[in-house]
Amino acid sequence: MAASTFQSAYPEPAGPTVADSPPLQALLDALHTRFGDALQAVVLYGSCLRSADLFDGLVDLYVLVDDYRSAEPHLLRRLGIRLLPPNVYYVEAPVDSRTVRCKYAVLSLEALDRGTGPRRFESYLWGRFAQPVKVIYSRTPQVRARLHTDFLQAAETLLRRALPALPAEGTLDDLWAGALALSYATELRTERQGRAGELAGHGQAFYTVITQALSGRLADCLTLLPPETEAGVYRYRSHVSAPARRLAPWQWRLRRVLGKLLSVARLVKGLFTFEGGLDYLAWKLTRHSGQTIEVPERVRRRPLIHVWAWGWQLYRRGVFR
Repeated sequence: MAASTFQSAYPEPAGPTVADSPPLQALLDALHTRFGDALQAVVLYGSCLRSADLFDGLVDLYVLVDDYRSAEPHLLRRLGIRLLPPNVYYVEAPVDSRTVRCKYAVLSLEALDRGTGPRRFESYLWGRFAQPVKVIYSRTPQVRARLHTDFLQAAETLLRRALPALPAEGTLDDLWAGALALSYATELRTERQGRAGELAGHGQAFYTVITQALSGRLADCLTLLPPETEAGVYRYRSHVSAPARRLAPWQWRLRRVLGKLLSVARLVKGLFTFEGGLDYLAWKLTRHSGQTIEVPERVRRRPLIHVWAWGWQLYRRGVFR
């Protein structure tokens, strides 16, 4: 399918825009200063996409660049982003008398193309970009169209990987809740059980339009059934072979092992790129787990030595799920 067709089909969610959001404008100005001509696009995702107050917590952004050489002058950090993208950084910007804070992940357009495609076994990127995201800046209309193509490609990849592991029939909410739960389970997560179902329900209109847009491409494995009642609840029926269903649980087990290992590696890498990363991690774990998390002084002094034991203690406390 052509990029222009995909672009028109992608249901970019409602949310704040740079034009009507001084906090986003301040962050975008800071990113332009940081990356210059290498900056190709900025994508808003996560809880701040749904929040009316961008000063509450950290704004989550993806920064798309044309190449890593111009975007990251530090040799070791550039090596890290090539080996295990993305790199995560922190920026804050003043807005009148307040401060907006942001965690942003840097990724090249080429890496996004590859990471959302069917050849990538790990679900890190195609699982993430199958969820609602909003392009708040693109350098050209062509870049925006390319991103929309990648977002729909991510949704297609997630559904193709998830369908063999899910029931053969059900509601569209069931389909996306199950697919997101499979993807979530491949990462170190602190959200409570049922979070994937909440996200699927919250984004019901978004996921309905995406599934409709992909129904032609997924015709070999998925039939989207129109609503039978005025409630407008779509259903699905999958067409998956018996061998694929037998293989799927093993594939997802392997993704969980691989994904959690890579999550740990990304956390360690983040110690070198994310200023205040330990405090942010403690805040995030406290917020999502309901437990009070404090960073031990020994971890602050020598994070590479002591972060492992601290992480194991948190795991045994049930902070990670």
